[in-house]
Amino acid sequence: MEENNNKKKVLIIDDDEFLLDMYLTKFREAGFDVETVFSAKDALEKIRSGFSPDIVLLDILMAGMNGFEFLDVVKKDNLLKNSKIIILSNLGQKEDIEKGLAKGVDNYIVKAYFTPSEIVKKVKELL
Repeated sequence: MEENNNKKKVLIIDDDEFLLDMYLTKFREAGFDVETVFSAKDALEKIRSGFSPDIVLLDILMAGMNGFEFLDVVKKDNLLKNSKIIILSNLGQKEDIEKGLAKGVDNYIVKAYFTPSEIVKKVKELL
């Protein structure tokens, strides 16, 4: 890690403004450098323009491109090679979780089962 910036960078992709604000606050309080975007397309633009997060929190159900489609593009275009990706979704069906894990994510967290503080803790454990 560089001396001048040892904050871990987190990219949160979710189309729910309330949740984004809540996670943004919790991760900042925990000492993370946080960027948020409302869509997978915005996230791809940010990543392609050079933003390299240590961790990506990805919702599945979003307008335009969903989280699974985002993962397909990331894999196909060889993006985020050094990033951990966590799906953070309310889709808690076994098939959804298996599909996410099959796409190579590092973890799958169902939003409804964890508080934002617990999610921050899980992210820290993963890093």
